[in-house]
Amino acid sequence: MAWDTTDTLGKGDVVSNESLANLLKEERRFAPPADLAANANVTVEAYEQAKADRLGFWATQARRLTWAKEPTQTLDWSNPPFAKWFEDGELNVAYNCVDRHVEAGHGDRVAIHFEGEPGDGRAITYAELKDEVSKAANALLELGVQKGDRVAVYLPMIPEAAVAMLACARIGAAHSV
Repeated sequence: MAWDTTDTLGKGDVVSNESLANLLKEERRFAPPADLAANANVTVEAYEQAKADRLGFWATQARRLTWAKEPTQTLDWSNPPFAKWFEDGELNVAYNCVDRHVEAGHGDRVAIHFEGEPGDGRAITYAELKDEVSKAANALLELGVQKGDRVAVYLPMIPEAAVAMLACARIGAAHSV
């Protein structure tokens, strides 16, 4: 059904092509509350640093992670348009997402707040998440999943989906949800 620009929206308002065009572009900006901005993880300075030295900025961010093998190059742009970031570096995503927080003494902090159906709300700490990811990784290994294998994860949006994905990462298997 085509939109007739003479149709009304109600209360006698006629829609014109000009009013429709105005709806396609939004330029308003809504600043965050001052206390939220003051406590943000990323500040205006970070954006300025990234703009001034993009590769240096991302190299600094990469140093915040725990690497099994530190990368020697931030970006390999030798074969455009195929960019390779931190190509010679090696890390374990599951370790960086879970284990290092437990090792840093944050095991009792909540890693996942889950709100499902009424009555199905859970708070999972980093220590609990680490245990669940380890169990799932061991179960995958017992099923014969190895590093480099591909695993399809078919679960609803529940914490166990994140556990399964992290378990795949822990053993080096690629996952697809």
